[in-house]
Amino acid sequence: MTVKSWRGVWVVVAVMVLCLCARAQTWVTPGAVWHDTQGKVIEAHGGGILHYGGVWYWFGTDRDPKLDPAKRYVRCYSSRDLMHWRDRGEALVLADPEHLGAHWKLERPKVYYSPATRKFVMYMHLDDAHYRYAHVGVAVSDKVTGPYHFVESFRPLGLGLRDIGQFVDDDGQAYLIFESRRTGGFFVARLSADRLKVERPAVAFVPAPLEGGALVHYKGLYYVMGSHMSGWRANPNVYATAKRLGGPWTKFREIAPGSKDTYGSQSTFLLKVKGTRRTTVIFMGDEWRPRALWDSRYLWMPLEMKDGGMLLRKPEAWRIDAKTGVVTVK
Repeated sequence: MTVKSWRGVWVVVAVMVLCLCARAQTWVTPGAVWHDTQGKVIEAHGGGILHYGGVWYWFGTDRDPKLDPAKRYVRCYSSRDLMHWRDRGEALVLADPEHLGAHWKLERPKVYYSPATRKFVMYMHLDDAHYRYAHVGVAVSDKVTGPYHFVESFRPLGLGLRDIGQFVDDDGQAYLIFESRRTGGFFVARLSADRLKVERPAVAFVPAPLEGGALVHYKGLYYVMGSHMSGWRANPNVYATAKRLGGPWTKFREIAPGSKDTYGSQSTFLLKVKGTRRTTVIFMGDEWRPRALWDSRYLWMPLEMKDGGMLLRKPEAWRIDAKTGVVTVK
């Protein structure tokens, strides 16, 4: 066999080993490179999770530098155990929909299901290079994995926005979370039954200049979370609680008091897993690398929820039984 032939064999072997390792993954390691079930690096930044039909769907921006720089991409992954993620391809491929110019933005995609229309609706922060457009974009699909088709963009409640977040309450009502820079705070707004419109008035206004908003309802309390405005640089994420979604909200406290920068991450989603034995809340954060956004990592870690408090402990390898909700930390 020639040297060239041997090289080909070793490439095939290396790919097979990588795939086997990805499939055999038994721990989530926060901040490490995360591979899908085929051994490819997961590209789902600023993402969110939709639980539908017993399957978890993870949507996020695909920032692979090999993609067409004139377009923006949202990738979808699916899992039945929250540990192993299957690549379902590009859910959305979008050319500049509003003539926003070079370096236009599509960030933090979140997908909702509408029982009223049996359609899937994707929200995204849509902006120009200077963040002056400040709109939310909406796309729709008949299938959860897409393709999603752009419908329109608008300013919810007539307000410009930056980061958006997603929340679906225990009664199935869906909400959009968005930060509006000029108001000095962020809003929680109810979505219409078809999930295509933001209803007036806002359900809640949280008077805190925070971004990366996330929300969860746990044992009778609403927990809202966000990060301070420091661009790509990580900072101490904070949370507040309320008995009602409309408030009043407590004072904000740090979720990771022992870390100056939330272990180098920024919040994007709070995932509640209701198991047969316990309910677990998972912090989903992004470790941004602005000079190589495609290599930004994911910091997922179960939160300690106790006595109305929320604590993100130092990240360690962990796993979850998605059926029971029980977490094991290595």
